[in-house]
Amino acid sequence: MPNPPKFPPVAGPPPALTDSARAVLRTVSTSGLITRPQLGALLAFSKPTMSAAVGELEAYGLVASRGTVKGPTGRTAVTYGLGPEAGTVVGVDAGTTHTHAIAAGLDGRPIAEADLASSEIEGAVEQVLGGVRRDGPLRAIAVAVPTIVSAALAPRGRGKDLLAIAQRLQDRFRVPILLENNVNCSALAELREGAGRASFIYLQVGVKIGLGIIIDGRLFRGFNGAAGEVGRLPFPWSATETPRLEALEEYLGSASLVERCARDWLAGEGAPPQSAEELFARATTSAHARACIDRHAADIGRLVAACVGVLDPGLAVLGGGVGQNELMVEQIARTVAELTWPTEIAVSRLTRKATVLGAVQLAADYSLGTLLGEDRRPAFSLLPAAEGEPRPARRLARAAGGQR
Repeated sequence: MPNPPKFPPVAGPPPALTDSARAVLRTVSTSGLITRPQLGALLAFSKPTMSAAVGELEAYGLVASRGTVKGPTGRTAVTYGLGPEAGTVVGVDAGTTHTHAIAAGLDGRPIAEADLASSEIEGAVEQVLGGVRRDGPLRAIAVAVPTIVSAALAPRGRGKDLLAIAQRLQDRFRVPILLENNVNCSALAELREGAGRASFIYLQVGVKIGLGIIIDGRLFRGFNGAAGEVGRLPFPWSATETPRLEALEEYLGSASLVERCARDWLAGEGAPPQSAEELFARATTSAHARACIDRHAADIGRLVAACVGVLDPGLAVLGGGVGQNELMVEQIARTVAELTWPTEIAVSRLTRKATVLGAVQLAADYSLGTLLGEDRRPAFSLLPAAEGEPRPARRLARAAGGQR
C-alpha cells in the first residue's frame, strides 16, 4: 500500500558510507551546526579527507550547508548540519490516559508535537507527521510503554499487548517500530538533556514507582529487561507480616499517599485532599498536609538509600508527578544522608516531557546506527518485511546492559 502523500516517505536502504563519512555524520548529529575546520579539529582529519567526507555526505543529502559564521580572525566559514535525507523519527509516550508524540530530526531537534487526551498512539503519530516537511524520509518510531519490555516477558500481563501495538504501527507506517519501558526512556532523556551524568539513577514517583539505571553512560536493563522494577522489592519486612507482590509500589503510589493523609485529616481543616496535586497545594497552609508529605518523602528516601547501597550511583534524579515536587527533596536528601554514604539528590529538569524525549532519542539513536552500520540493540524492534515476505519480519532483541 503506498504511503499517504501527507506523510514523509519511508527511508530506503542506507548508503554504503566510507569510514571518514561515518565519523563526520556521527559528529554532526550530536554537535549541532559546525564548520569544516571545527570538524577537522575534532576528528583530526586532513583538509582533503574532510572535504571528501563532507562531499560524500552532501551527495547523499545526509549533511547540508546551513549558512556561514565569522571566526575570531574575521574569516567566514560554512556551517553544516544534518541534511534533508537524514530524515525524521517519532517518539511516543503511550500513557494510560494520554499520548504524547514528538517528531524530530536525527539530532533530536523537535519538528512537531501532539498531546492527546487518549491512548490513541496511531492518531498521535499521524498528527505529528502531518506537521513534518516532505523532503526527507521517516526512519523509525519509538514508543515508551508503562510495562517491562522483553522478549522473555512479552506474553505476561500488559506486556502481551506489545507485539499487537508494534504490528499496528508498522502496518500503518512501514518503518522499524521500537518499544521501551517508559521509565527507561525518562532516564535516557535525563542523561542527554537533563540533570543526569555518566552514572546515576532516575527514580520516578507518581501514581506508581519505577527506576531507570544509567551506568557509564549506558542504560542497564538486566537479563529480562526488568532492571529497575523497584516496586517488586519485598515489602513490608516485618516479623508479623508477609511481603506481597508489588506491595511497595502500592504503598509508595500517590493514591495510597492521599488515602493515608485523608484518613487522619483534621476536621477543622475542611475536606481532605482528593489528589496528590491538591495535597501539595495545601501543604503551605496545613501542618497535617506537610507532615504527610514529609513522611512520604522519608519513605522515598529509604528507597533511594536502598538503591544507593546496591548501585552507588553518586546521583539520584527524582521525577514523576510526586517525586519532582520541591517539597519532597529536602527530606529525601536528609533520609539518604542518614542511611548511606553521601549521594547527590537532584530534581528532573524535563518535567512531564522526559519520557517522550527519551523515546525520541531512542528512535534517533537507532536510526543513526542504521545509517552508520552499527547495531544499537533496542530492547524490542519490529522490522519491516524483506521483499516478498507475507508479513513483517519480527526481531526481538534483548540487550543485557545495552543502551538503546
